[in-house]
Amino acid sequence: MKYYSYEHFKQDTNKLINTLNSLEIESIVAIARGGLMLSHAISEGLDVRDVQSLKTEFYDGSKKRDYITIQNNCIFKDVKKVLIVDDISDSGETLKTVIDELKQKHPEVEFISATLFFKSTSIYEPDFWINDADEWIEFFWEKDFLYDFKT
Repeated sequence: MKYYSYEHFKQDTNKLINTLNSLEIESIVAIARGGLMLSHAISEGLDVRDVQSLKTEFYDGSKKRDYITIQNNCIFKDVKKVLIVDDISDSGETLKTVIDELKQKHPEVEFISATLFFKSTSIYEPDFWINDADEWIEFFWEKDFLYDFKT
């Protein structure tokens, strides 16, 4: 298990922003919950005001479910290019399911994807990622804000 700190997040997010800067992204879709913090940071860096989210559920803690659920709808009015953001392409099933569904609902839109981490065993390779992963990642937003209910 690897801990991923805020400092690494800041460095890696700035790398992604620099890479994505010339792509003329008009909208960002965060895959909740893992992509929420990254999508916000990217939206600030690229000055993209249209940030939407899709709630997906595929894991209970670190245990994978047998199916993915997607909640919410995205609206793209006069939008040509959308960035889909998640923290990691682990199995790749979440990203693949989300992008397939969005392409089906919005065939006129170009969808690109970005993550902080990519596992080579993933069935979906994002268009952009910063780090290769070979173990479970504990992100700072999952660990650093836990409330101790015993106090």
